[in-house]
Amino acid sequence: MQRALQVLQHTFGYSEFRLNQADIVQALLDGKDVLALMPTGGGKSLCYQIPALVLDGVGVVISPLIALMQDQVDALNQLGIKAAFLNSTLEYEQVRQIESDLISGDLDILYIAPERLVNPQCVNLLSQVKISLFAIDEAHCVSQWGHDFRPDYQQLSFLSHQFPTVPKIALTATADERTRQEIINQLDLHNGVTFVNSFDRPNIRYAINEGQNGREQLWRFIEENHGNDAGIVYCLSRKKVESTAEWLSKKGRVALPYHAGLNADERQTNQQRFLREQGIIIVATIAFGMGIDKPDVRFVGHLSLPKSIEAYYQETGRAGRDGRPSSAWMAYGLQDVITLRQMMQQSHAAETFKLVSQQKLDSMLGLCELISCRRQALLSYFGEESAEPCGNCDNCLTPPETWNATEAAQKALSCVYRSGQRFGVAYVVDILLGKSDPRIEKNQHDQLSTFGLGQELAVAEWRSLFRQLIALGFLYVDHESYGAIKLTEKSRPILRGEESLNARKSIKAEKTKSTKAKKKQVASIHQPLFDTLRALRKELADTQGLPPYVIFHDATLVQMVETRPSQLSEMQYISGVGERKLAQYGEDFLKVIKQFPLPDIVNSNFSDTVNDTLVLVSEELSVAQIAEARELAESTVYGHLAQAIEAGVLDPLEVLTINDDDYQLICQTLDTFTDETQGQLKQVYEALGEEFDYGVIKCVAAAEPN
Repeated sequence: MQRALQVLQHTFGYSEFRLNQADIVQALLDGKDVLALMPTGGGKSLCYQIPALVLDGVGVVISPLIALMQDQVDALNQLGIKAAFLNSTLEYEQVRQIESDLISGDLDILYIAPERLVNPQCVNLLSQVKISLFAIDEAHCVSQWGHDFRPDYQQLSFLSHQFPTVPKIALTATADERTRQEIINQLDLHNGVTFVNSFDRPNIRYAINEGQNGREQLWRFIEENHGNDAGIVYCLSRKKVESTAEWLSKKGRVALPYHAGLNADERQTNQQRFLREQGIIIVATIAFGMGIDKPDVRFVGHLSLPKSIEAYYQETGRAGRDGRPSSAWMAYGLQDVITLRQMMQQSHAAETFKLVSQQKLDSMLGLCELISCRRQALLSYFGEESAEPCGNCDNCLTPPETWNATEAAQKALSCVYRSGQRFGVAYVVDILLGKSDPRIEKNQHDQLSTFGLGQELAVAEWRSLFRQLIALGFLYVDHESYGAIKLTEKSRPILRGEESLNARKSIKAEKTKSTKAKKKQVASIHQPLFDTLRALRKELADTQGLPPYVIFHDATLVQMVETRPSQLSEMQYISGVGERKLAQYGEDFLKVIKQFPLPDIVNSNFSDTVNDTLVLVSEELSVAQIAEARELAESTVYGHLAQAIEAGVLDPLEVLTINDDDYQLICQTLDTFTDETQGQLKQVYEALGEEFDYGVIKCVAAAEPN
């Protein structure tokens, strides 16, 4: 294990293992099979990359994603690790060269697609080499109950028979108990060990909104919270992807579409731009995202409802891989419910599969209509309990208002029944509102007892209630009856008055607010250096045809600007700087860092605004000049100086326009009023004949604490 720790520190540049990484690595080194469930950004790759480097032979990684293979191999090559991939993008000669390197022992890690691995020719190739381990990434793809089912994965059980002594590790970021068991069964991990880390992603803020004017809501969300950030927006259809990308582009953002209907070159170009450029929004179907290793995706938006909580968790998990604050936002409406219910009914899958899919959709709908902490419900779905509400979801931050909807629900359900359970939501709402309509009159539904019985609620409020009744299983949409809504057995207790129903109040969309000040990655005193280091990183990445984060993650650059190393021996302790990257890039980054020296009086314990003032103090500006330059009151500037003086960073006689005699006089006067608990400064100010500014007195008091 000592060797594994050395690889972690010297090759990858991290000081210690996280979560269950050490235990997982040890199990593989001991020759055991492993199932590892770790959240996105939790460091799954290291769990098999390090053992592959420590054990004899080549580590074989089975991945369903070409993009993931390319990124992982690029990143490993940057670290000096001999890695390659075999997939359909390679020319024949490239394949032959990689196969030759494999047989000659010149590879540490080989990435391979599952459909290629199950080919007898490939099995024969691997039988000729020493294999250290098999890593099955995105292992939830093996499960027919999973949201990314891939039949080729179910053929991987042959690994146990063909290579019985080679340890296997299956990894995924999301799997409920049913999916975990199927992974174990399909991949023959019965004698292995299972490691389940917390599914919690505390840096992600979850928010689910009512879906009226979803695009406008999306724009408000982006403009107010992520004005220049990279993000992903998911839509259910290709048409909606195209129109949303175009709409966002007209709003002034760089937004690119991604779906299976685009030609391969356009998909590749858009994906590479998203990975390499800053602030790109990708608008996509679920065809995009699995395996995308971009660490600084700041938000994931959904304009369409995911089919399951697993899908929702997997897709939202693509935000904030670097651990920094990020958002998972969704607009969800009645049409989403109807569309997905209809898709389930239209499916030609086996009844058992349809039943499970329906249950998963019900769980997703339940999460949407929840009035308590969303994170607690999300974790509970995966079998993890959280004792306290998270404080970082929409329901915790702004608890939803509820109302006793029992009587309204009875009216709605009764109207559905009395109109023959043959019509959609819009028609039933029109009956409840007593709308004059030829169709209603032709059907004589204006004679129903429920006609006009619901005028106490507006159209939007009725639609919201019907959405909740469908989502909660009191009504269902019958596709074979052209989308007619019908009662379920669950509705009977409501109709009979045996149960009550609390519903979420419909929330009106707010007008666009001015953009909020967003928390910056670094303090303002570090921003110029941070921007310059990012520019250097992009230049180096572009030269090599790599995404910038393959050179260094933003988190590594943040540590550089905050610690300001002056030599390589100091830089080597920054997280993410291994020996190879230190040798390859260290001098370039040190050269830039040295061009941005910080004044000695700047202190990381002070706020940005105090440090901004101190920078101007170091340039010998007066209090009046600083106040004018920063558009602040002089009293505010004196307050900043007082903080620095109290911390021992500034000498009051060097920054205040007083001499030593004045200083002693103020000190003596302060001593006279030491017993005053309130109004001391005012009394001192008056006792000194109002000769000295309040701010000056405050600074002297800071230098001479009682």
